[in-house]
Amino acid sequence: MTSPTGAELRRGPFTAGERVQLTDPKGRMHTIALAPGKQFHTHRGYLAHDDLIGAPDGSTIKNTAGVEYLALRPLLADYVMSMPRGAAVIYPKDASQIVMMADMFPGAVVVEAGVGSGALSMSLLRAVGETGRLHSFERREDFAEIAKANAREYFGADHPAWTVTVGDLVEALPRTVENGSIDRVVLDMLAPWECLDVVADALAPGGVLLCYVATATQLSKVAEAMRDADLFTEPQAWETLVRGWHLEGLAVRPQHRMHGHTGFLITTRRLAPGVTPPLRKRRPGKGYVTGEEATEQDWTPEAIGERVPSDKRVRRVVRSVTDTSPLA
Repeated sequence: MTSPTGAELRRGPFTAGERVQLTDPKGRMHTIALAPGKQFHTHRGYLAHDDLIGAPDGSTIKNTAGVEYLALRPLLADYVMSMPRGAAVIYPKDASQIVMMADMFPGAVVVEAGVGSGALSMSLLRAVGETGRLHSFERREDFAEIAKANAREYFGADHPAWTVTVGDLVEALPRTVENGSIDRVVLDMLAPWECLDVVADALAPGGVLLCYVATATQLSKVAEAMRDADLFTEPQAWETLVRGWHLEGLAVRPQHRMHGHTGFLITTRRLAPGVTPPLRKRRPGKGYVTGEEATEQDWTPEAIGERVPSDKRVRRVVRSVTDTSPLA
């Protein structure tokens, strides 16, 4: 009997119905679902699925033209990049950061808003395990159906720890969970600052809130909203850039292409009820303003966080570059 978390599908010989990743001699990958009697065709011959069913993971197989393929089970990172998509997925490089930096753990009770195609959901389900709970919220019913189908395909069944609710987080979250019962919250949405009050109510003291946003303006606004709420610790933000390396004999060098900016991650933690955050020792920059509200006074070096040199320092530098007196 297959486990609802799909553990049995990750080991043992290939079986009918599961996905297999085929890599040709040039490194091109093809993902197929094994079915008795079917064939995988390319412009250079074909191979029979029956020759793979029952073969061990990590096998090689030749097609009718003698082209050799390496057959492996796709890793979760491979699967989410090739599965059907309704919405853009959170890339594995960001999903791995979310799992670690939001401190997901077995048994955790997690809220996720913005399911998309389910890529992050599967990483979160892997982290919380059968003893945890993942409450996912998605506004679009069609996206929710695609996400559930992708997860069902990967795990082999509906994951027992997962609940997907179609609706707006602000309205649905208070009806779904008890106040102070959530360990972690991940928000992947356009305006996460609109949800901070209900998220704060749901989070247990010390619980982690992580937001994934695409643009610097979103990042700025959610950071200022976190500070203004007086319910969270000082937020921390970063992005992850991944560059692969070419490995061929002595030709070891960075690859010309890299996985650059996909999104920003920003985290904060819920303070205990009645506690206000300590005063920041650093002088904060000017609060967020929209493009329509911004004035000439808003766009100052101080407002955008630049270090402004003192007049005394500037005068000293001017003297040093304009001093034309002859050397002694």
